[in-house]
Amino acid sequence: MISKAQFQTELQLIIANAIREDVGPGDYSSLACIPSEAQGKAKLLVKANGIIAGIEFAQMIFQYVDPEMLFEPLLKDGDTVKYGDIAFYVSGRSQSILKAERLVLNAMQRMSAIATKTNEFVQLLDGTQTGILDTRKTTPGIRALEKWAVKIGGGVNHRFALYDMIMLKDNHNDFAGGITKAIAKTKNYLKENHLDLKIIVEARNMDEVAEILKSEGVYRILLDNFDYETTRKAVAMIGNTCLTESSGGITLETARAFAECGVDFISSGALTHSVYNMDLSLKAVK
Repeated sequence: MISKAQFQTELQLIIANAIREDVGPGDYSSLACIPSEAQGKAKLLVKANGIIAGIEFAQMIFQYVDPEMLFEPLLKDGDTVKYGDIAFYVSGRSQSILKAERLVLNAMQRMSAIATKTNEFVQLLDGTQTGILDTRKTTPGIRALEKWAVKIGGGVNHRFALYDMIMLKDNHNDFAGGITKAIAKTKNYLKENHLDLKIIVEARNMDEVAEILKSEGVYRILLDNFDYETTRKAVAMIGNTCLTESSGGITLETARAFAECGVDFISSGALTHSVYNMDLSLKAVK
């Protein structure tokens, strides 16, 4: 995974680009009718049940927009919330609060939805040995936020991008001339370039699982679109040789059954690409 410093850089880039996109040369609505030194206070009002996420990020946004703003959190990321809860208060220049408002809401609504969805999987898998993984099926430009939200919801981050883990999927293997050649070429490439990256290899059937097991150094085998029976057979064949991951259209309705097949992880793009934003509002405190 990427380092903490890299992650913080990603967050700062997201904030800077979002403010550029939303504010541009100025928030003329606020500039036109609110004095520059006018002070105000606002609260983040929760209007749905779920897991709150993005409070820490909201503080980063307010500090970026105006370092003099005071942020008072009442809740923390990962808390269970219900309609009517207040997540935080923010006070300072009214213009600054309004300048940051939309980015704060957009980010927190999206992050809270992802954290809530992830936590549903986590609760569903409770009592099994299986963790829930995210994927690279994220919204372009805000991957760091969405993967952060997965962690807040109790999930596990997969690779962040193409550069922090090797993942040999069907097209890689086919283009490379087969699974065995793809693995061998990958090992040579990593050695020649002094890279220490974990290798995951996708299998489409039991024959490919058997072929992968003939090569050493594979960290995890991805069982793609396997049914329950075949998944159990694959897990038994793999044993303790490496970790296992199930993927391919797995939903809340099917996740528990796959977990009970004994896989170490389930990956689901739905954590980030199929959620509905949590209803949140930033309201002035009079």
